[in-house]
Amino acid sequence: MTSPCACHTNSVLAAKNSVRSTIPAKGILMSLKVICRKVLDGHPLADSDIRYIVTLPSDRLGELLTCAHAIRTARFGTQVSLCAIINAKSGTCSEDCSFCAQSGHHGGKSPEYPLLPANEIATAAGSAQKNGVTRFGIVASGKLVGERDLAGFTEAVRKVAALGMAPDLSPGILKPAQLKALKNAGLKGYHHNLETSASFFPQMCTTHEYAEDVAAVQAGVEAGLYVCSGGIFGIGESWDDRVELALLLNELGVHSVPINFLHPIAGTPLEKRKPLAPEEALKLVALYRFLLPDSALRICGGRLTVFGENRKAELLGSGVNGLMVGDYLTVKGGNVASDLEDIDHAGLQPETE
Repeated sequence: MTSPCACHTNSVLAAKNSVRSTIPAKGILMSLKVICRKVLDGHPLADSDIRYIVTLPSDRLGELLTCAHAIRTARFGTQVSLCAIINAKSGTCSEDCSFCAQSGHHGGKSPEYPLLPANEIATAAGSAQKNGVTRFGIVASGKLVGERDLAGFTEAVRKVAALGMAPDLSPGILKPAQLKALKNAGLKGYHHNLETSASFFPQMCTTHEYAEDVAAVQAGVEAGLYVCSGGIFGIGESWDDRVELALLLNELGVHSVPINFLHPIAGTPLEKRKPLAPEEALKLVALYRFLLPDSALRICGGRLTVFGENRKAELLGSGVNGLMVGDYLTVKGGNVASDLEDIDHAGLQPETE
């Protein structure tokens, strides 16, 4: 009997292969407005629709962003969800993800320390709350969680929840019993990125199987948690890989999709890779809004690397409805006040709860 993970992966691979080979037939009327209306009416996109968006010429980017923003507004209104994270346990990770400074397999320089005390985590959450942040992520390096760290996470989750915030946790792969215990302590969200497509994953990571990550996401959904799972882009993946990942995330039913852009870090295998051009990044975000109309799209790592301070406001019109503010794991983030100004100038409002 095929496992649930294999079913998901195989079905998405089949969809990907179909997308690769589908070319709209001559005489078929296609337009972004027609495709957008299909999404707004709750209909799934055909392979030809997806290919139409992927191959859209660059001079029509503005039209694409307008349609994506319309879908975002229809589904999520004018509010922007703000989240922040703390690097609660850093360095010496057992996994060899090619983009990550915290991997113990690379020469990247990152801080190394065990899980921070719960009070320190709660203090950081309180500071973020003052800037309008409603979700606070506790992020830890490593693949699996031992009993000592589980106890520490549990205490930290309780303290963050006591502030009236939504505590999220990104600790690696959690077992169902661990998810249940943390949920009982007040955990609201479980974050575990799939990072890229099943097809491209072996080129990014060799220390564990893609199916393990898919199973972790499934476990979070089945536990009734708000599941946040997305990827990192600009690591060498193709547009077909991007579509494949989006289709799988949709099939898994994740609630929030973080979009990270590569920030090349010295000492990692991708240190010399050129970051995505802003136009390509915007097209990617818009595509994900079409493919994931009911999932929150959060722009997270690499935002300033790709857009800088001068162009980062453009993202607010590309279909996103969430931003990670403040610092990232091993890279400094932007100014929160500047992000709030961008949101206001775009005619949007920070989500209050």
